[in-house]
Formats: sequence, structure tokens, C-alpha cells
Amino acid sequence: MKDLLTKKDNTKSSKKVLPTHIAIIMDGNRRWAKHKNLPGMFGHKEGVQALKRVTRYLNDIGIKYLTVYAFSTENWNRKKDEVDFLMYLIQEAIQNEFDELHENNVQLNVVGFYKELPAPLPKVLDDAIEKTKNNTGLKLQVAINYGSRAEIVEAVKKIAKKVKTDEIKADDITSEMISSYLLTKDIPDPDLLIRTGGEQRISNYLLWQCAYTEFYSTETLWPDFNSNELDKAIEEYNKRQRRYGV
Repeated sequence: MKDLLTKKDNTKSSKKVLPTHIAIIMDGNRRWAKHKNLPGMFGHKEGVQALKRVTRYLNDIGIKYLTVYAFSTENWNRKKDEVDFLMYLIQEAIQNEFDELHENNVQLNVVGFYKELPAPLPKVLDDAIEKTKNNTGLKLQVAINYGSRAEIVEAVKKIAKKVKTDEIKADDITSEMISSYLLTKDIPDPDLLIRTGGEQRISNYLLWQCAYTEFYSTETLWPDFNSNELDKAIEEYNKRQRRYGV
């Protein structure tokens, strides 16, 4: 794994390139539990442990940004009992599990319309963000109540209001401007998007940001995802030739 700890420039080298920003769709919690004849909640709880492992490992090897899909705007359509449990689990994870990540210098941010979540979750998240804001290690973005289309719609509305009040001209709108109005405006676009659980779809996740992101799918269910699986994804990333349309 030592070679994965070395970044390189655009010159030829045998060293491995570490992505600056990895995004993950954490899929397969319920299937994992079903395979073990357990209620779905056990899969979600094991998913939290997988996130802790992944965050620690990526922090250790020097990845700068990790963005994970925890709860989408579409997930509200799931059964109420499951949604209620997921809200509880997110709160419990922040309150009981996050101290270890804080001690390891991880900075937490939330991507999504999390202020709309049931109380006291927004305050719990705000407190964790505030507590870790000066940490200089891995920047962990957790996408909660996030949907990429909703994000883009909100960005367009904000820009349209400024056009209406003549703060900006329609001809001044650029892709860079739109990016600056997205929920991810302060972080670079993902270099690598990993989806666990074998599915091949992007599921309304970072649609704008992933325009030139390398996509990697693995059959491994999220609760079983670990450092070895991450190494495989990074190895595959190093085999890709990123062309950006050229």
C-alpha cells in the first residue's frame, strides 16, 4: 500500500495517484441484513461502522475529501419506521461515534437540505460541524436530505433572482457561476465515485459535480466495504485515462 501514499504530477511515473476527492454511494445495507436473516436496521448500523473504517483509512492515506450519500430526498418515500430509524441512527452516530473522528482531525460538513430534518438533528449536525471546523485532516461531507436535481433547481432560482434584480446579467452566467451556487461550492468535484452493492446507476447524486468523475462499481455490500476494497477502487482509478472530453 506504500505506493498508494504517493501523489504525482502529470509527468510519467510508476507511482500511484491518489484521488483528491472520493464520493461514495453507500448501497447494500438492507441486502446485507437480509442475507444474514436480520432486520434491515442491523444493516444500517453495520453501515455506520463501515463509514468509520473508510473515513479512518482515507484520512490515514492522505485523501483530502470524502463525500458519502447517507439519505436522499427520495428516501422519504421509504416506510416510516425505516425513515424514523435512519434519522435516529444519524443522530446517534454523530453523538456517540464522531468523537473518534474528531480526535483524528477529521472535519465534518453536511451537504443537503438538512435544516429541514426533524429536531433535534439539525442542531446536532450544526454542533458537530462547529466542533470540527478547524480540523485539518480529511474533509468528510455527509449528504443528508440531498438530491442533485433539487440542488440544481435551488441554484438556478438563486441566480434567476439576481438576474431579475439586475445584480448579474444572463450573459454572465457560466458553469463556474452555477457551481458556486451549489451545496458543494467549497469543495472540488469528485475524482472517483464508488458505488457499492453492484448497482450501476448514479441515483440523483452529484449530477453536476460528476461530469468528468471516474465511476467504479463493486458487488461488495456497504457493511462489508473496507480498506482492501478501497485499494481495489484506487488501483482501478489508476488504470483510467482521464480525458475531460479531449
